Amino acid sequence: MLEGAAAIIKLHTHRTPGIPALMLLLGLAGTAAAQWDPYPWKHVPRTPDGKVDLDAPAQRTSYGKPDLSGLWMPADEVKHLLNLAADMKPEDVPLQPWARDLYNQRIANQGKDHPGAYCLPSGIPEKDSVPDGVKLVQTEDLILLLHESRTIYRQIFTDGRPFPKSPQPTWMGYSLGHWEGETLVVETIGQNGKTWLDMRGLPGTESLRVIERFRRPKIGHMDIDVTIDDPAAYTKPWNVKLAWRLEPDADLIESICEENNRDPGHMVGK
Repeated sequence: MLEGAAAIIKLHTHRTPGIPALMLLLGLAGTAAAQWDPYPWKHVPRTPDGKVDLDAPAQRTSYGKPDLSGLWMPADEVKHLLNLAADMKPEDVPLQPWARDLYNQRIANQGKDHPGAYCLPSGIPEKDSVPDGVKLVQTEDLILLLHESRTIYRQIFTDGRPFPKSPQPTWMGYSLGHWEGETLVVETIGQNGKTWLDMRGLPGTESLRVIERFRRPKIGHMDIDVTIDDPAAYTKPWNVKLAWRLEPDADLIESICEENNRDPGHMVGK
């Protein structure tokens, strides 16, 4: 899906010291591989030349909610994957002192201990920024996010259930969603504290609570407002604005990191 992966790697590693090219390859390698042949999706608006009308208003489901389904990619392929706080001044990221020390250590060590180097999953919100494609499948009571990266899934329950009383910590956590007008609001808890929020190394703990607000103003675009609330690592909640673009008439293919993972031996840091 992603063209010019090598050029993007070179550009962004040059602009962002401390992020090794090998780490970027973890996020980009899958997109350069083969995909399903293009096949026209049904029931989507098209322009006279037969292409999906990316500027058309978002469609609605049979139960009256905005239809968020489709195959999505980050609008900026690597910006927030490299640095979730890219739109903030470094001093404005409200890190606890211990968390800032850890963050600086990870940067100085060139991110060599990032879970992705060992084929371990990304968590939320880092997963929102991985440029491998995510297929959103929407029903009234359940939304599925099928990630090409790691061939992993995420469930967002919209059936009114509560969170588990004693959630077992997991890589992707537990996600519940509800609608506020045209916006899907998703709350995620119960992550295991082993994931990083981005590739630079912003930390998260088992106390991490992530709120995502998904809004699709038109067929080809999704806005995602993210709130990070982790009192163990940050002095206050903080917000990030992400965006996805639609990949029309495309589909996923499996991406098995463990098949040929040659990265760990190269992640030497300093």
